[in-house]
This record gives sequence, structure tokens and C-alpha cells, in this order.
Amino acid sequence: MATTETLNTGLNVQTRAEAGAVMDRRKYIGMNVLRTEDPAFLTGKGRYTDDVSLTGMVHAAFLRSSQPHARILSIDKTRALAIDGVIDVIVESDLEGVIGPFSTTVARPEVETVTRAILNSTTALYVGQPIAIVVAESRYIAEDGVDALDVEWEVLEPIMDPEKALEADSPLLYPEMGTNNFAHIEFQRGDVKGAFERADRVFRKRFHAGRFMAAPLEARGVIADWEEAAGELTVWSSSQVPNLVRTYTAGPLGIAESKMRVISDGVGGGFGMKAHVFDEEVLIPAASKLVGRPVKWIEDRYENLAASLHSKEVIIYLEMAVNDDGRFLAFRGHYVGVGGAWPAHPWTSLIDPLPAASLLPSFYDIEAVETSIDAPMTNRCPLGAYRGVGWTPGHSARETMIDDVARELGIDPLEIRLKNTIPDTEPFVSVTGMKYDGGSYSGSMNRVKEMIDYDGLLKKQAELRREGRYIGIGWSPWVEPCAWGSEVAKANGFAAEFFDAASVTIEPDGSVTVTTGCHNHGQAHYTTLAQVTADTLGVPFESIRVIENDSATAVYGTGTYASRTAVVAGGAIMRAGSEVRDKIIRLAAHAMEVSPEDIELAEGKASVRGVPDRVMTMQELGMLSYYGGPNRIPDVEPSLTATRSYDPPETYSNGTIVAIVEVDIETGKVHLQHIAACEDCGTMLNPMVIDGQMQGAIAQGIGGGMYEDLAYDASGQFLASSLMDYLYPATTEVPNIEISHIETPSTVTEGGIKGMGESGTISSPVACLNAIADAISPFGDIKIMKSPIGPNDIREMIRNAQANGSGSK
Repeated sequence: MATTETLNTGLNVQTRAEAGAVMDRRKYIGMNVLRTEDPAFLTGKGRYTDDVSLTGMVHAAFLRSSQPHARILSIDKTRALAIDGVIDVIVESDLEGVIGPFSTTVARPEVETVTRAILNSTTALYVGQPIAIVVAESRYIAEDGVDALDVEWEVLEPIMDPEKALEADSPLLYPEMGTNNFAHIEFQRGDVKGAFERADRVFRKRFHAGRFMAAPLEARGVIADWEEAAGELTVWSSSQVPNLVRTYTAGPLGIAESKMRVISDGVGGGFGMKAHVFDEEVLIPAASKLVGRPVKWIEDRYENLAASLHSKEVIIYLEMAVNDDGRFLAFRGHYVGVGGAWPAHPWTSLIDPLPAASLLPSFYDIEAVETSIDAPMTNRCPLGAYRGVGWTPGHSARETMIDDVARELGIDPLEIRLKNTIPDTEPFVSVTGMKYDGGSYSGSMNRVKEMIDYDGLLKKQAELRREGRYIGIGWSPWVEPCAWGSEVAKANGFAAEFFDAASVTIEPDGSVTVTTGCHNHGQAHYTTLAQVTADTLGVPFESIRVIENDSATAVYGTGTYASRTAVVAGGAIMRAGSEVRDKIIRLAAHAMEVSPEDIELAEGKASVRGVPDRVMTMQELGMLSYYGGPNRIPDVEPSLTATRSYDPPETYSNGTIVAIVEVDIETGKVHLQHIAACEDCGTMLNPMVIDGQMQGAIAQGIGGGMYEDLAYDASGQFLASSLMDYLYPATTEVPNIEISHIETPSTVTEGGIKGMGESGTISSPVACLNAIADAISPFGDIKIMKSPIGPNDIREMIRNAQANGSGSK
């Protein structure tokens, strides 16, 4: 079920005239157009990295560390090389002069630079770290070769406690750095001290957000074919960012980008994890260069869980200055990102604690804020981006604390939020400097209140409690920074510049080819971006082909992640398409000997206003452009093509999720009964696609809030090495999800579009956590201090509350 409401913000997109014209004549934008990419996958014709087979191709397997921290005294290759079919065993010393190191940092003075060997065969820093490569005629033989390698270890003390890792006397992962802390960053704005002194109450909380990950259905994979004679390299990688893979690996590999092609065909789930550049994307090409044959490596599930990227683990200390009437005055936060053995390339381990701190105020109208960030490195798998990045743990900590405050003050959790929310629709600058471009902050909360019949549900909750049943209602309103480009990155603490482009071309037969530097891996770009193109040019949707996913056939761009494609690629298409549209109109006017102002362009035809029989089809105009010779416009470039870039201003979507749960107080089992959500991403390109994005993101958030935990023991051993140990939700755990929409067009982006792909994962974990706390609140002082929360945690909270004798039950 989905409903939609459009809010008129007085948007004047004529300051972006091209986009304004597109929105005036839109036909396809806003329609539930069926996804054009689906038939290939539904009929088994999708092409993934593992489907690629090349003549002479061999296979790689990695020897991965079994130790969390150790010196590697030797790796004996003898037995492995004696196996029939093993071609080579590669260790760090074999790569001298073949590849260079990775150096990873963020461009700000508080951040260290970590420079490291891409294959480290001398020191193990986490369980799962690659330390050697076996290349063989088959993967089976390569795995046998790995088993035959003899390693001599000198075991070292692992550094597992992130807060102790910050202490001056802690052992160091990198002694040459003199610290385990990748970054220490502080921020303050407003009179924080004065606000806390004036406040009637000060609330404090420590929240430990758990470690979880994307765990895509298709794990990572890399194939490399190094043509030594031509000096050219072709790489297939299951990646969201093929151009960034080329840019960031060409240097270490010592090859010009113009000689390197990266193809990322079908990708079976990315979710931000595959928006990084991985060691294997350098090591497999290096192996191909060394053995002189194409090399394939496909990640198995253990490797994915233990050695790809982990996410979200942040220890958060919050303080809130609050008046007795529930008014928020100021927030303080200290964020300790639980990093791994090194910062992931290129987003680093700051991708969780830094966005979490930057978004601390959310859409609450506070007067002052103070944050500090530490990013200690530990003997764990590196930490990187996953859908919602650090906004998820930061949001969970803040919103659980707001429920704590509401219970302590005896104020309804919805009421306290509405009391502190910034005005709807109007642009607003947060106390951290984020420039919100209008939204439905209160509006989305009130919409969900209606959707669930909140007042009636509260009465039902009270009745059920009298019967010994415990229903909980969890509120989670959010704001999402989206369209990650230069401005949104800077607003989240990353001083970075971005480039993304789109090209639009009319072919001789009048069909349209569009290419962008984004990446399509489930977001329906070939559908939604064709909708944007159709309305921009005035051509049929069916005449458009969108090309992405290949650095050789599409324009440059930094890929798909962080809710950016609709805004970034959509805006670039509007700009390039408007140029092509103007060329078509001028060409048609010249051919029909009328003024360009008299030409109407729609449904793939150019016609003269008031003269319906004077018409030229797009095919006629295409042929005229390519082969018209003297009939073309004199001294004017004839090609009907344009390429434009777009780096948008800051833009923010918003919405609200409510979770309804029932808790069995005897077992701690949670029945998640219903999710209701209202989202506002500005101008909707395709509501059906938006619903799918919301449902998937919410399901992933449910996993992070209630099930998924990448646990380590105190000795550094990894405890979630299979799907028997790492539990993510299935259809039996994900309830009915009811979605509605409000459209508050952005006041600053092309077409008023905002992103929305992260929202569900940002907001649904804490909706579940708050619902659990609400359900068991009759037993006493209930506070959610961590995620995920499982049955044992719930039983412990109930026992502790009963022991303290603070509840009404």
C-alpha cells in the first residue's frame, strides 16, 4: 500500500531552467514504469563476474591468516608447488617492482596516513588477512595449494579493546605511526557549556552499536587479463565503482588509466561494501601479469564474512541538555569508531563515526552541539561503508536516548519529537552547518501517526498489558544526507571533490543512447534514468538505452552509492538532454523553415505549432543530422550529442518509520508485527522503485537492530565465520511494510530530486529497538544500550529492571 502527497514549497527551478522545463512537460517521471532490466535476470540471462570465462584462464585462492596478530617468520612454498596444476605461489617479495603500496587518508589535518603493502606476508593484523596467493589450473587445485603452504608464526598480543587501544601505553599495530588512532576530530558550535548549565536536566548514555555488514548474495570477485604485448589490462570486478577501481588501482599497478578497462556487469548486491577499492583488485591483475594468463578469483562466504569489510560498530557517549517541558537545548557526543587493521580504501574507517557525529542534531532545533571522534585501529577486519554508513549507529544512539528522556519526563515519544522539530518545507541550516533544502519533518510523523491509528494503538496496548501481553511502538523519524558529491561530503566532514557526467546521443535512426558514470546493480537505473531522458527530450521511453557499468563504454563518474544516482546522474542527463533537445529544435526549425520558437517536440516528433501536418520524426532528424550534408544548418556542429557533468548542492530527504512488536517476556522472543513508513525524497522518478528501495533497506536495518553481529572473542578470533553464526533476517522475520510518500521537491537540485536509498537502513534498526524498549517498559527503567538486541538481552533487561524494583509490573 502506498499513498502520495505533494507539498508546494514555492520551488522556482527556473534558476535551473533546463530542469524546470523538464518538470513542466513531464510524462514519464512519477510513473510506475516496469523495470526494463528485469527480464534478463528473470530468464537466467544476467551476466555476473563468475560467468566470465576466458581462453587460458587460471584460478587464484588466498592463504588467509588464522592469527589476529602475528609476525610471519616464513611461508614455505615447497609442498604447494609440488602439486600438479599449481602454477605459482605469490608472496609479498614476489611483487617487488610489480605493484606499489596503498596510502589511505582523508584530506584534513587531524587524520593520519596509513601506507601499507597490498599483500603483507610478514605481519598478520586480523583473521582473514590475505598473506599469499596460489594460482592454479582450477580453484580446487588452488585451494589444495593453499592447504599445502607451511607458515611459521610468532604470535603477538591482539589489540581488541578499541578504547584501550587509544591509551598511551597500548601496544601499536603500526609502531612507526606512534599511535593506534587513525584520527581525532573535534567540533563545536554554539554555547554548549551555557546550554548545559541552563538546562533543567542533563541525560547521559553509552551506546555500543554492533558490527554488521552488507553480506551480499553475490560475494566479491575479480578477473584480470593483462595483455603484456599491448600493455593493456582488462579487469572484471563485482564493484559499484568501476571507474574508481581503475583510478585507484592504476597507480599501484603502474599502468595508465587509458590502457586499463574495468567492467562490472551484473552485481548481485553491493550496498556500499562494493563501493571500495579492495586489495584483491590489485593482486589479481598483478598475478595475471606474473603468470602471463588471465586469472579469476571468486570470493567464498567465509572470505566475505571475515575479510571483505565490516561496518557500523561505533561506541557512542551522548549527553543531552533538556528542559523539564521536553525542550532540547544542546547535544554532546563522543564517537569511537571500532576500526580494523587499516582504513578501507578510499572511504576509510571514518565513514562511520564522522557522519554519525555530523548528523547528531538531525532535524531537531537545538542551539548548540559539541562532538569528538576517535578512530582506533584494532586487530579486526577493516571497517568500511555499508548502506546508511555511520548515520545508522548515530541515529540509533540519539533516538534511543530521546525515548529514554521521554519516559523519564513522562512525555509521549511522538510529542517530544514534534516539540523539537524544525519547520516543514522551509530551508534550514542545522547547528552543524548542514543546509536542509525543505522537507516534511513533522508532516511525515503525523502521516505515520494516522497510518497506524496511534491513539487507538495506545489504547489497545494498555488493554493487552492488562492481559499479560506486551506490545511496543517504536518511533524513528530521520533525515538523510543524499546525493553524495562535493558539498554533501564536506557537510559530513570529508573534504573531497567529485566528478560525475552523463552523455545523451541521438542515433541516426532516432533512438537515444545515454551513458553515465554511475553503476546499476539493482536500483533500476536503466528504467528511471530513461524516464528522465524521455521527459527531457520529448521522446518515447522505449527508444532509450542507458549504458553504465563499463569504464570503456560509458562516461566517467564515481559510481553508485550514498543515494546519489537519481540526483547526480538525473541532473547531468537533464543538462545534457536539454542541450540535445535545443539542437533538435534548431535543426527541425531549419529544415521546415520556421522559427525555433514555433517547434514543439513530443513523442519523438518535431511539429510546427498550429500546422499539424508539418512534422518530422526523430528518425528523419537523426538521418538529417548524420547524413544531411548541405541540408544541415551551415557552420553548426551537426552531432546530436552532449555530455554534461553535475555536482549537486547539499540535499536531504526525510521520513518516519514506526515498528510495532510483541515481546514474549518469558523467552525474550520478539514478534515484529508491522512496519509503517512515510518517506519524502522530493520529486519521485518511479514510486514502485522507491517502494522496493525502502523495503530492502528496512529489511537490512531489521537485521542490524535484532539479528546480525560480526563478533570477535577477546583473543581476536572471529566468531561469525558462516551463515550458521551470522544471522540475517529472512522473509519469516520481515513483516508487512506499509509505505506512503510525501513529495517536497528540493529547492536546490535539478528537477527537485532527492535521494533515498539509505533511509530504511538508517532508521529501521532503532524503530525496532525503541519498540522493544516500549514493550517491556512496564517492568522498570529500561534503556537500550547496544545493538543488536536478542532474546537473551531482553530477558536480562527485564530481570535487571525487576531486581531494581522500578517498574509498575
